[in-house]
Amino acid sequence: MADKLTAVKGMNDIAPPASAHWEWLEDKLRGLMRRYGYRNLRTPIVEPTALFVRGLGEVTDIVEKEMYSFEDRLNGEHLTLRPENTAGVVRAALEHSMLYDGPKRLYYMGPMFRHERPQRGRYRQFHQFGAEALGFAGPDVDAELIVLAFDLWAELGLEAIELEINSLGQPPERLAHRRALIAYLEAHADQLDEEARRRLHSNPLRILDTKNPSMQSLVNAAPRLMDHLGDESLDHFNRLRGLLDAHGIAYRVNPRLVRGMDYYNLSVFEFVTLQLGSQGTVCAGGRYDGLFEQMGGKAAPAVGWALGMERILELLKEQGKLPQQPVPDAYAVVPEAARVPEVMPVLRALRREGVSVQMHAGGPEGMGSMKSQFKKADASGARHALIFGEQEMQQGNVAIKPLRGPRTSGVGDSTEAAQTLMPLTAVAEWAARLRQH
Repeated sequence: MADKLTAVKGMNDIAPPASAHWEWLEDKLRGLMRRYGYRNLRTPIVEPTALFVRGLGEVTDIVEKEMYSFEDRLNGEHLTLRPENTAGVVRAALEHSMLYDGPKRLYYMGPMFRHERPQRGRYRQFHQFGAEALGFAGPDVDAELIVLAFDLWAELGLEAIELEINSLGQPPERLAHRRALIAYLEAHADQLDEEARRRLHSNPLRILDTKNPSMQSLVNAAPRLMDHLGDESLDHFNRLRGLLDAHGIAYRVNPRLVRGMDYYNLSVFEFVTLQLGSQGTVCAGGRYDGLFEQMGGKAAPAVGWALGMERILELLKEQGKLPQQPVPDAYAVVPEAARVPEVMPVLRALRREGVSVQMHAGGPEGMGSMKSQFKKADASGARHALIFGEQEMQQGNVAIKPLRGPRTSGVGDSTEAAQTLMPLTAVAEWAARLRQH
């Protein structure tokens, strides 16, 4: 016997019943994006490796340690499974001249890939949903995206999510802060851990985001980027704060909040929770005005965020907010296999009327007893049984029996519920009844 094949570690199947929760979340996200005027963009899962090296920065953890990169055996091209999608969105916008007729509001959804240790809410194949506003320079769109996320939490019923914001300023301001930060850290080199020493000259901002308890007092006293911001950067940040205040949105200014990618400037923000352990960030983003030019295009302002769908679903589960599993409106009980050719067109007509209906399927020995069929009808969760019995069909009828509700003596009871006969020729009439109850 051949060895059993399993999924790659950290890359998980999403099967029923869990897949229904994913579909529900995806529908909520699409509906909210439609109401805000954001349109869907779908980019390839595989992109040129150079896209991420140029877009994310060569010294980022993602590029250095986490990307799934390979060489195409046919043409030698260097390719990478996308570890994030903002760079891909900008590449697509440039390639297709999307901004030639004005700014665009876009969203995407799909799998990303990073080679890291799988843990709760963090996998090697994970799924992101992102919203990107391209071509808008003012803080009003920054605020719009933050408010949009708050509306999402409200629609999902999520609680205990807090907003942290910061400003990274512009490149010259960051450079001045970088010099001051390196000088400060070099003066306290004996207090740096191995990871901080490695990042000291390549990406010192990331040291401020350390989770090492022994370094907290050191980073708390480090030079603050906010103290190096010029008037324009401060004005952008203060106007953003004013817009959030006008919405009554609570937030905390976190001067240590940075982003892992090099392309961010001005506003950055994260939505965090204490209910997912160490993986507390559920949504993060900010402004990246320099990325279009960095990708070889004409400079254009941009801002966006991305959320981890696994983490959102995990938080929904933690808070008991996941919806009930979908169930069919009706289950078709067909005692005689000979009646199946007559029953199937009726069920198809029902489905065209918007009724979800599941038909009992028989085997080589027939359709099975009425008792066994009613057990399966009950197990399906259906609210009604449609009984296509010999007597009913000879009279041109179907019997509709409620399986749940006040008319039954118990869930799935097939003997106490009241039956109603409906003509097979009036499908639209009783389809409406099935949808309403």
